[in-house]
Amino acid sequence: MLDREGFRPNVGIILLNHQNEVWWGKRVREHSWQFPQGGIKHGETPEQAMYRELQEEVGLLAEHVKIVGRTRDWLRYEVPDHFIKREVRGHYRGQKQIWFLLRMIGRDCDVNLRHSEHPEFDAWRWHDYWVPMDAVIEFKRDVYMKALQELSRFISRPQPTGPRRPRDPSPAKLDTENMSTPSLIEPESE
Repeated sequence: MLDREGFRPNVGIILLNHQNEVWWGKRVREHSWQFPQGGIKHGETPEQAMYRELQEEVGLLAEHVKIVGRTRDWLRYEVPDHFIKREVRGHYRGQKQIWFLLRMIGRDCDVNLRHSEHPEFDAWRWHDYWVPMDAVIEFKRDVYMKALQELSRFISRPQPTGPRRPRDPSPAKLDTENMSTPSLIEPESE
C-alpha cells in the first residue's frame, strides 16, 4: 500500500529500558543494526501496527511495554534504487513513518526474536540513546535524528534499579579539569 507520492505507511519503534538505553536489533544475516519497524496494513491504525510489529519482530506484547510518546507527523525517507526490488521501481520511493517511544516494563528475557516464522533480527542489545545515529544505514539517518530529537522530550531521568545508597553528607569534590561535556542534541522547541 503506497500513498500517491510512492511512500509506504510504516511505524518505527524506539524501545527504552529503565536506564533510557534504546533497544537495537541486528538484521538477520546482515551486519546492519536498526530499530524495529514495519508496514501499516490496510485498516490498521499506527498504534495497532506498532503492537503487531513489536510482537512479530521483538516478541513483546502490549503488557511488556508502555507508550511514552509518538511523533506528531509522518517522517519520510527515500530508499536508494539499488535497495528497491525491480518490480516496484518507479512507483516505490520509500517509507513514511509514525515513530513510537516505548518504555519496557517487562524483562529482557521477555524478548523473543524467534516469535515470527520470518525473524527480522538475530541479535539485539541495549545502547545509549544517541548511539544509533552513528550506526544506522546512511539513508535512514535523517529520519532517525528527527525521531530521536522529537521523542527525547518525553524522557525523564533513569529510574534506579537497585537499593538506594545513603547519601554522603559531605559535598563531593569534582575533578573539573578532566571532565568532558556530553554533546547531546537538544530537541527542537515546540
